[in-house]
Amino acid sequence: MERLQKILSEAGVASRREAERMIVNGRVRVNGILVRELGSKADAGTDKITVDGKPVTTKPRLVYYAFHKPMNVMVTRKDPEDRPTVFDYLKDIKERVNTVGRLDFDSEGLLLLMNDGDLLAKLTHPRHEVPKVYHVKVAGNIGQDELKRLSEGVDIGGYVTQRCEAKLLKENPHNTWIAITIREGKNRQIRRMIEALGNRHEVLRLVRFAIGPIELGDLEKGRWRALTPKELHDVRKTLV
Repeated sequence: MERLQKILSEAGVASRREAERMIVNGRVRVNGILVRELGSKADAGTDKITVDGKPVTTKPRLVYYAFHKPMNVMVTRKDPEDRPTVFDYLKDIKERVNTVGRLDFDSEGLLLLMNDGDLLAKLTHPRHEVPKVYHVKVAGNIGQDELKRLSEGVDIGGYVTQRCEAKLLKENPHNTWIAITIREGKNRQIRRMIEALGNRHEVLRLVRFAIGPIELGDLEKGRWRALTPKELHDVRKTLV
């Protein structure tokens, strides 16, 4: 909700001061109701605002969020099997936002959401090759030779992946955490890359850690936050 005079000003109807005079003089209605009080608020995205009976065309406020998707959550608005979706966690967000790409049901981590169609299209277009970093917990130990295979590209079933970055994060006798940075996005690509190494390896957890310059950080599972102005500047800079 925003002050009515601000909405009118941003819509190009008049300056804020002139918009205030319009309100006081009884020229403005919200959802058919006459509004004369300064300080009255409205929702530019949902309320019908008119001046002298003519509708005011407003642009929705552009919003940008980072969300920590938990495991076993769908990245869709509705699921025919009634499984939880990311939008079950986003009910406090009033704007209609869309997800930037997908994240598998059994994967977790960073998901970007926004209502800026232009930026969303650029982030998902293959020609921009936006890097995405995944932290992967794999059963067994991953050797340097296998990391090299992943880096140089592996056949995931009729397609050889592009060169990428693969490095060891930590390991114990039973499993290994590795980081993989890719600039493409084939269906279930990371899991298929690990499968290509052989049956003795299995993906135990798959966490998307970063998309371009935006990192998951310490954002808790199931929580969201607005992107900072610096993050937006940095991500736009990578798309130039």
